[in-house]
Amino acid sequence: MQRSAAGSLRLLSVVMGGFLVLMAFGKTGWLFDSGPLADELWGWRESAPPLSRWYLDTVAIPGAPVFARLVPVGEFLTGAALVVGFRARLAAGIALLMVLNFHFAMGLLFQLAYLTNGYGPPVVGSLAALALGPARLPFSLHR
Repeated sequence: MQRSAAGSLRLLSVVMGGFLVLMAFGKTGWLFDSGPLADELWGWRESAPPLSRWYLDTVAIPGAPVFARLVPVGEFLTGAALVVGFRARLAAGIALLMVLNFHFAMGLLFQLAYLTNGYGPPVVGSLAALALGPARLPFSLHR
């Protein structure tokens, strides 16, 4: 890979990592109280398409006490890994799955407006590029 492309991906890794860390900080309350997450999931359920509603009813809402702890920890750890460049492809892949999980639960993936959502294609595309990119990026912490 060309040096400038790898450097650009490294910069993208730092930016997306910072984004994930900040998103995690916004959810620190979930570590002690899963109520806000459960309330958010119930709110999404009202307007969710059938497939998302099924997912909310069978997986997300019943699992809210567990997910309320996993999500902020997962966002923080994957974000920190991207910032320092530690196993960036793995971290980006995990973060991508978390983001797509939220978008699926909200029903956003089934709407044309998703394509203009700032949390949609820019975040998904950035994380996908990092997950599919080279194993080692410049200025990264290597194992």
